[in-house]
Amino acid sequence: MQKQHIAMYDELIDKLRKNQELSKDEYLILIQNRKKCSDYLFKNSTEVREKVYGKDIYIRGLIEFTNYCKNDCLYCGIRRSNKCAERYRLDKEEILNSACQGYNLGFRTFVMQGGEDGYYTDEILVDIIKSIKEKYPDCAITLSLGERSFESYKKLKEAGADRYLLRHETASKSHYEKLHPKEMSFDNRVNCLKNLKKLGYQVGAGFMVGSPFQTEENLADELIFLKKLKPQMVGIGPFIPHKDTPFKNENAGSVELTLFMLGLIRLTLPNVLLPATTALGTIDPLGREKGIKAGANVLMPNLSPVGVRKKYMLYDNKICTGDEAAQCVECLKNRIAKTGCKIVVSRGDYKEN
Repeated sequence: MQKQHIAMYDELIDKLRKNQELSKDEYLILIQNRKKCSDYLFKNSTEVREKVYGKDIYIRGLIEFTNYCKNDCLYCGIRRSNKCAERYRLDKEEILNSACQGYNLGFRTFVMQGGEDGYYTDEILVDIIKSIKEKYPDCAITLSLGERSFESYKKLKEAGADRYLLRHETASKSHYEKLHPKEMSFDNRVNCLKNLKKLGYQVGAGFMVGSPFQTEENLADELIFLKKLKPQMVGIGPFIPHKDTPFKNENAGSVELTLFMLGLIRLTLPNVLLPATTALGTIDPLGREKGIKAGANVLMPNLSPVGVRKKYMLYDNKICTGDEAAQCVECLKNRIAKTGCKIVVSRGDYKEN
């Protein structure tokens, strides 16, 4: 009987490998029985990644330029209500200096990430984006600035932004409302993702694995949601509690489940750009390497000035907050080489079929 069940799990993974859609119940069967089929899943997910991207691992230079945020998400360390957070903003020169350092280290994508900070108007952001593009025309700019209007996204795209990361956090409206304050809207978050796609951005969605109140059914819904949305990037990582949030006493998400979800996402969206996130490396010393072996192909080292890194603390115990960027990149190159893959100097754009 056990052999019959394992054969069934393998058949479902084979369906995904053949680009056939699974139902929510079929995804749920795999998630609930992941310990019995993870090896076969990872064998297929890494083969699919290599078919599309070879053994290349792309690096993105993360510039965390503000930790001010108007939102009060219950899980986030830079939430508006956290009076313990030491706030900061980088000016244009500091952002450009970070990009310059990154370019010299081989980065060809810069990720400007921050809280939803009204200080950075469209005018200020357009000026910064244009300045980076003028100096480094061979580079891509990814923005991760939260929810904005269609007109704002349009201005930033016209200024030269190529990609936009906006994690939806959960595909379930009822679950979303348990993680966010009443003034935040699940429907608006999804609408923002649709607007970004309409404007021609390479779009990134994503969610936490093991967030409070999340069920295995929620995780199956995530895969259905992503299959329909078809984002070019998906960022997932384990939920890690922060000591100054309402979820400070909640359990962290598991590495094992996060890796399994990475493998399922790779087979569901074969061409997706899929990071092995810092959160994964925080909860497990070999988390990022394990993420690569599960099908991930992107890493996002930190280019922010060392003096502010400990202040951009979305969750507790975040790694690499004291490392110089050069030190961090050299370390990653050596670690990734041990997985049989290699970090390359490239914009690392999404590959269409």
